[in-house]
Amino acid sequence: MIRSWCAEHLGSVPAEVLFERKSLSEVTGLRLADGREVVVKARDDEGREASCVAAQARLAERGFPCPRPLTPVTRVGSLAVHAEELLPGGELLPGDTPDVAERYAAVFAWLMSELADVVVPPPLPNPRWARWDHRDPGLWPAIGFLDERDQRAVPAHVVETARRAGERLLAADLPCVLGHADFEAQNLRWHDGEIRAVHDWDSLAWQPEAALVGAASATFANASPPALAPVASSAAFLAAYQELRGRRFTTEELEIAWAASLWTAVHNARWEALHGDRPVCGEAVRVQAAERLRRARA
Repeated sequence: MIRSWCAEHLGSVPAEVLFERKSLSEVTGLRLADGREVVVKARDDEGREASCVAAQARLAERGFPCPRPLTPVTRVGSLAVHAEELLPGGELLPGDTPDVAERYAAVFAWLMSELADVVVPPPLPNPRWARWDHRDPGLWPAIGFLDERDQRAVPAHVVETARRAGERLLAADLPCVLGHADFEAQNLRWHDGEIRAVHDWDSLAWQPEAALVGAASATFANASPPALAPVASSAAFLAAYQELRGRRFTTEELEIAWAASLWTAVHNARWEALHGDRPVCGEAVRVQAAERLRRARA
């Protein structure tokens, strides 16, 4: 499929596979016969992909460090497929201390500032780990391959934390904006202390700004397996973000930020439990939930 797709949409066929990764998307790095190095991404078509790629293209045009899309989204069977330029090099920035959190917050503030006047149809449905606003029955958004597993494996403290955080998020009366919902260390690359590239633009979401910032404050250090940043580091991220954006969050916004800081963690904790993985997020939720819920007034 990739060979014929590249010939049609990029005007050249693959000469070498540089890498292949499969998660929610199938991501293939290629060197084409004409010498260009590109990345082809294919994922289930949920109807949100064109908005994500359009927003990514606008950011790249304005000089934000992200891969430039080379094609619009095309449909191939049940898949949404597009190509973008390959941005090689750069390193992970490890650590989850408050000073590291502030560096990530600076990038997120820049990102959100650039997205503020990008107008695209909302990329809905939101990514499942940011989909607390789902209308499916029950606590969790419907995810077939997780729902079919024995839910009794999910610890009670994870379920209770998800319920309380979710209720607080749903009670919010805040406008939605466009933002990056998978702002994790594994999706960023740095060079000589400066940000080189932000990846994974399939993960744009349409949620309140404070919720997006709160989620990023908890996930910024994630590599593999995902974890949950310390409370002090999330607090440093939130403070730095507000200072850099030149606007203090209201009391409600701060509460929503802290509630959202738990949602991705409980999603990951549920995943761990249903797959029998070591409870990295599950243990972090157990240790941190009370304080984060207190700050969320949930």
